[in-house]
Formats: sequence, structure tokens, C-alpha cells
Amino acid sequence: MTRLRVSADIGGTFTDIVLLDGEGRLRTKKVSSTVGDYATAIVQGLAEALAEGGLDAGAVEEVLHATTVASNAILEQKGARTGLITTRGFRDVLEIRTLRMPRLYDLAWEKPPALVERRLRHEVTERIAVDGTVRVPLDEAEVEAAVKALLAEGVQAIAVCLIHAYANPAHEKRVGEIVRALAPEVTLCLSHEVLPERKEYERTSTTVINAYVRPIFEQYLARLTAELGKGGVSAPVLIMQSNGGLMGAAEATERPVHAVESGPAAGVIGARALARQAGLPRVISFDMGGTTAKAGVIEAYEVSRASEYAVGAGIMVGSRLLTGAGYLLKVPAIDLAEVGAGGGSIIRVDAGGALQVGPESAGAHPGPVCYGRGNMQPTVTDANLVLGYLNPHALVGGALAVDAAKARAALEERVAKPLGLPVEQAAWGAHAIAASNMIRAIKAVTSERGRDPRSFALVAFGGNGPLFAAGMAASLGMRRIIVPPSAGVFSAVGLLCSDVEVHLTRTWRRPTQGLDAGALQAACAMLEAEARARLAADGFPPERQDITRSAQLRYQGQSFELTVPVPAEGDVATRLEEAFGAEHERTYGHRAGAGEPVEVVALQVLGRGVPERPRMPERLMAGTEGPPQPPRAAYFGAAAGWIETPVLRRSDFAALRPGPCIIEEYDATCLVPPGARAVLDAFGNIVIEL
Repeated sequence: MTRLRVSADIGGTFTDIVLLDGEGRLRTKKVSSTVGDYATAIVQGLAEALAEGGLDAGAVEEVLHATTVASNAILEQKGARTGLITTRGFRDVLEIRTLRMPRLYDLAWEKPPALVERRLRHEVTERIAVDGTVRVPLDEAEVEAAVKALLAEGVQAIAVCLIHAYANPAHEKRVGEIVRALAPEVTLCLSHEVLPERKEYERTSTTVINAYVRPIFEQYLARLTAELGKGGVSAPVLIMQSNGGLMGAAEATERPVHAVESGPAAGVIGARALARQAGLPRVISFDMGGTTAKAGVIEAYEVSRASEYAVGAGIMVGSRLLTGAGYLLKVPAIDLAEVGAGGGSIIRVDAGGALQVGPESAGAHPGPVCYGRGNMQPTVTDANLVLGYLNPHALVGGALAVDAAKARAALEERVAKPLGLPVEQAAWGAHAIAASNMIRAIKAVTSERGRDPRSFALVAFGGNGPLFAAGMAASLGMRRIIVPPSAGVFSAVGLLCSDVEVHLTRTWRRPTQGLDAGALQAACAMLEAEARARLAADGFPPERQDITRSAQLRYQGQSFELTVPVPAEGDVATRLEEAFGAEHERTYGHRAGAGEPVEVVALQVLGRGVPERPRMPERLMAGTEGPPQPPRAAYFGAAAGWIETPVLRRSDFAALRPGPCIIEEYDATCLVPPGARAVLDAFGNIVIEL
């Protein structure tokens, strides 16, 4: 029986299913996301993909999943009713936050409401000092009263975050015992288990979010596993973490906070695998789907990770200064910049007569005007249809019929006429504005971080990424674009490239001057032992465990830290200072003098489960290509105008071909503009040179 690995990636518009057999053959399926119950689209899409390939559900050996369930629960304020127990005097930490404002001069801006309303936040008498010593004993009677009051309010989850519990969790453990005794059915999250780090707001926010989404996540995974089982799929389900690693379903239900941004992470991991395969040490991943566009950086074949991020912050342009808008999670995540630009982004003329694109989206339902589902507001997909870039009859291999006349009429009525422009110029303007919005995301992870985008190759994927990539690259001075096989479902392909990983962090604050290297290595060893234990529980023996140690450092008094590797030998303090100085100069453009004090803030360990055999074959073989298509007129701006453009298949690029041309595939459309040229490389990627 052919063994299969399956991945499923939920997007705002489509859910992507990918099946990979042992010989490297990919079978893909795009279905509309079922917003009310995301599991339905996965189960139905997988059943259809198996049936179309004549494959047995029993052949599936693992299901890899990137999900938006946790992030949607936060964004839609539909998580569990949650209570908070905290140290007396810290009841309003969730309200005070860090006093950071994303809009400094906007008096109308309001911070989002706390996930735990004030009457569900209870204080208890206790106090532990920063060094872990007990200053004030825990008042257990107050804890019992707080728990009973929260139960009377009907809470489904309780978060516990006591001051300095990361230094000594004794009081938090006792509170946990009391909660479990009085309310064993309630979800309980203790901050020293979720995030044993300093910074009171960050620790409280992360613990509360974990409690807030955990009941929802548990129910979702239980339903997904049960429905897959009904369909004959009994394989284990692994969940993509925000940091780019996989974790088992049991771990995911305990700590769903690590899976809040799991979807965007998968595409970057796929781009890293492609970069290693093609020998490209510096690439930018660009993922544009139906709702958002995301950019990430891979350098020296490694992804860039952030130590914290915010959910619900609107447009995530990656700025280190404009923070404070969303709900903060201090957990490692792939460092991404995101903008509200996708195929479903709505095009409109604002009150001042200016053309605007997004961030509002038509989503999966009703979708763009051309879908014929009742939406009357033109979108980016409608504009691309008018420009001739997309198939005027159907998308997704013919499964999704489109009405080009409706798209043109909506764009003319709502955009072209108010602007006094021909409809193709209005569509071109919308296309250009969408591209400029997405260029902001690429700049946020490159030039704003001290990287020159011209020295990178652009890996473009998602349903719309290959359509915009060449124009964006030209504006940025980039010369090479890589479009992988099955580009439209590449985030799901990226899941298949991922490994099981454990990311652990502990606060360990010491100046590097006079640093005790033995104490540092001992603290790392404790983290390493925990990581090895978790990997062993996931079925990885010691010989198939890979451990990496790192530390977060900063100049004394700084607000932000940078992460550097922990050297295994030599003068540890000097080597840490030098690595930190080099990273500071690369990121911020300068470094302090030799005498500036540097301090270690936290230690980190990354444990990776090494698979018995490579998770990806040397070359992916995508599904069968569709029939040849006739050429069609495409519009390339006022200077070039309408050009009769050939519509080709990926296999037509065995030899170098000049633009303009359009490559139509089941899951994506790729545009090679005039002046560019494209060819297939040895791995089946389309390489566009500008």
C-alpha cells in the first residue's frame, strides 16, 4: 500500500489539502474554507482528494495541520469565559499593558478590551521577591474565595499569574492545587508552566490567552480527530507551531498559545526547504492568499524568529516601535510582516477621491464579485480578471466558475467612473496599490532590519503571490523570483517539510562582566533535559534529537533583546558579547563601545526531532497539467498597453522563455511581465530573472 503524508492549511478564503506519497508525487485540493466549522472543509477536502486519486484512507500515516482556530477565537472575542487570579496590586496589568501606543497622535484610538473583564480578575495576598524568596505568605482562604466567586460567574477557564512566579512557583503551584480541588472540570493555566519568564504584562497576557483559547482548541482537535476517524484516517495529527516546528495534538491542547499563528509559519518553512535545495542562502518568502500577504526572511538557510508578537494588531508591518495595538504573546514565532492585501481585498474610492485597496476583504463567502455569490464590491481578483491575468472562465482547475463581465461592470461602476478613468486603468491602479502595500511588508523584514532586499531572491507562493512577485521585485531592485511547484498550496507543502520541535525559554538575568560560564551551561542543561524528555515522549530517542542553545542579550537599560548562540566552549562571556555586538550592528546599524555593559536576559533551547528518513524527496512531482490555453490580451500599464500574451504551462519552460507570458496552474497563476524571462530549474521551480 502506498504510504501517504497529508497536510491541511486553513486560509481566510481557501483550505488547502496536500497528499505526498513516498515517491514525491503531490496531489492537491483547494476547497472553500468553512468558517462556521473549519474541520468540515478539511475532512471533505481530504475525502475528495483521496477519491480522485483512488487512494485508501488507511494509507495516511500522519496528518499535519496549520490552523487559524486559536487566532480567530481571539480576533472574534469568542474564546472561553476566563477568570484571572493574581497577586494583590496587579489586578489591572491587562489594562495598563506596557503603555505602548501604535498611533502616537491619534486621540480617538482605543486599546482593545481585555480578554478577562475586571470583575473576573481576583487578587490574593502573597508576595515573592525577584530572587525567589517569600516576602508574604499565600493567603489560602482568599484563594478559595476567589475560586468560588469565579465559579459563580460561570467561568470555563482560570489563569493564574502571581508576581515573580518564574523565580519561585511555590505559591502558584498551591493556587493550582486549590483550583483543581474546587473545580476539577475547569481549564487551569499556571504562568510558570506557560511562560516562566520575567515581564509581568507579557507573562499575564500569554497565560490568559492560553486559558482563553484552550477549551476551544481542545474541542476543535477532538472533533477533527473524530471526523477523520469516521473517514478511515486514524493517523496522528501534528499541529504547526507559530515558531515553525510541529507538536503533537496532546501538547497542542495543553499549550495552544504556541499555535496561534501556525498558518503563516508553514510557508516560511517551505521556503527554507526550497532555499536549501536550490542553494540560495538568502531568500525572502512572499505569501499572498485571499485575505493577507506575508513576508519573512531566510538567511544562511535559517528563518528569523521573534520572541513575541501581537494578535489583532491590524496590519503587522513588523515595526519594533509601533506596538501595543493587539493582544501580546511572548512565545517564539517566525518573524513575519503582514498586510491586509489579498485576492479578496476590496477596492474602493474613499471620501477624498483616492483609490484604496483593503484591508477589508470579501473573504471566502461571498468572495469577489466574479464568484457570483452576491458581493457587489470589486476586489483585487476582479481587477486581475479585468487586466487579463486570470482565466476569464474558471479558476482552481475549472472547479470555480468566474464571471468576467460582472467583475468588469462592478469595477467600472464603483471605481472607474468615480475616478474618470477607463476601466483597465482603474484596474491597473488597484493592482499597483495592492503591490505597494505588500512591498511595505518586504521592507519591514529587510531594510527596516538592516538587510538590503536587492541581495535576496524572492520566493513567491500563495494563490496570488506569483501574480504580483515580478512587479514587486522590480520596484525593490531584486533580480530573481522563484515560484515553487504547487505554489498556490505551498504553505501546506511547507507543513510536510517541518520537524517536531520543542522551544523552551527561562529568565536568567546576569551581566556578562564576570559571567559564571559553568552556571550558564548548567542552566542551559536543565532546559535541554526538559526538551529531550518532551522529544522522547514524541517518539524520538536520544540519537535522533538535535539541541541548539541560545541566549537573549541586551545593553543594560535597553527595552529589546537580541538572540545569539551560546558557545559550547572558550571564553563564553567574550564570545557572547562579540556575537551580540555584531547582531546589534546588523539589526540597528550601530554597536556600543567596548565598555558598554551587556547583560544576559534569558536562555533558550531548541530541541528538534530528527526523522528516520528525509521528510521531503529531492524533487516534488506536482499533479497533471491542464490542457493548453489560447493566448489572451493582458494589460501592462499605460506605456505598454494591451499585449496579446501566451498562456503556458509549467512544462513549457524547459528552455528559457521571454515575457510577457502567463503560467496557469490548478492552484495559482504566475505572471512574467515584459522584459523578464523565465525557465525551470533542476527542481521544477520557475525561475524568473529581471
